[in-house]
Amino acid sequence: MIEKAFYGDKKYWSWLFFLGAVILIAFLFYMRQFNRGLTVTGLGRDVSWGFYIAQFTFLVGVAASAVMVVLPYYLHNYKMFGKITILGEFLAIPSVLMCMLFIFVDMGQPFRILNVFLHPSPNSPMFWDTVALGGYLCLNILIGFVTLGAERKLTAPPKWIKPFIIISIPWAISIHTVTAFLYSGLVARPFWMTAVLAPRFLASAFSAGPALLILLCLLLRKISSFDVGKEPIQKLAVIAIYAMCLNVFLILMEIFTTFYGGMEDHMSHFKYLFVGLDGNTFFVPWMWTSSILAIVTLILLIPPAGRKNEKILALGCITLFISIWIDKGMGMIVAGFVPNPFHVVARYVPTLNELAIALGVYAIGALIVTLLYKIVLSVRASIP
Repeated sequence: MIEKAFYGDKKYWSWLFFLGAVILIAFLFYMRQFNRGLTVTGLGRDVSWGFYIAQFTFLVGVAASAVMVVLPYYLHNYKMFGKITILGEFLAIPSVLMCMLFIFVDMGQPFRILNVFLHPSPNSPMFWDTVALGGYLCLNILIGFVTLGAERKLTAPPKWIKPFIIISIPWAISIHTVTAFLYSGLVARPFWMTAVLAPRFLASAFSAGPALLILLCLLLRKISSFDVGKEPIQKLAVIAIYAMCLNVFLILMEIFTTFYGGMEDHMSHFKYLFVGLDGNTFFVPWMWTSSILAIVTLILLIPPAGRKNEKILALGCITLFISIWIDKGMGMIVAGFVPNPFHVVARYVPTLNELAIALGVYAIGALIVTLLYKIVLSVRASIP
């Protein structure tokens, strides 16, 4: 089946060439960072995790969201999701790989990541996060290719794959839960030390992931003859908007508890994001943009009439995805460090080097998802 990814028209190869060019440019920036160290980034003593780790956190959620189509289809025999499930599984694969790449580029000496495996520390959440991500990647590769291979042969998937499918469901939830535990267990970081962090992560994952999957399904319908059907997209839209409502509710609950309780340490982080502290206002316009887009999403997609109009649905999915990306991919991680435990407000702004490398990682993800979806489209086209 893999050979099907190497056949395509001129537009297909032009797109792959463009992604390859972006990856090459990003690699040159990475070599600059590799030679000079993390001094070429905006990171420092006070803000040791920045744009890279924020992208990692966001993409873990996108990867975990595959469970939103896997669970109904395999556990509840929801046949409506038959065509869309493989797309969700194949979206999880590049998402996990991008997560790993962002950790790789964030390390000053990336080969030290081998120490996680050479000298495992079971009492460390980082160790379990690594295990969870690696295991989830293997599960999705195995399940995706086995089920697609069975579909190609017009046969039912082998019975031995069912236990792996069942295991992948709680595993998907665990990868984002363990990621949340990396942050919420740090006593010196009050912005993260909250019991609702893991539920917030899951709610945002189960809204952003399905929204991206909807956009990809609509795109595939436009550029190819493959159509998952209107009803699966509508059901996925309901999942996305309900999860977004829960995400907004949890954020508001956190803000109310913080300010009504007068928790000064916690309040300072929210002030840094939404009004700025000591003249540092870089994240303020971003966070207000995220908030406005979240409101726009709710207005567009809560009414059933809005979801049924696919142009409005596409717009709502875009605003939803950008809103959560700004919140988790920009502010969530950095705000945990500012102000620091000594109430010092450090300035952090992603540098061109960070942005270029991050763009390259996303280009790698886009390349992989393009190849995987090309395989799916080719297999489906060959089925009589």
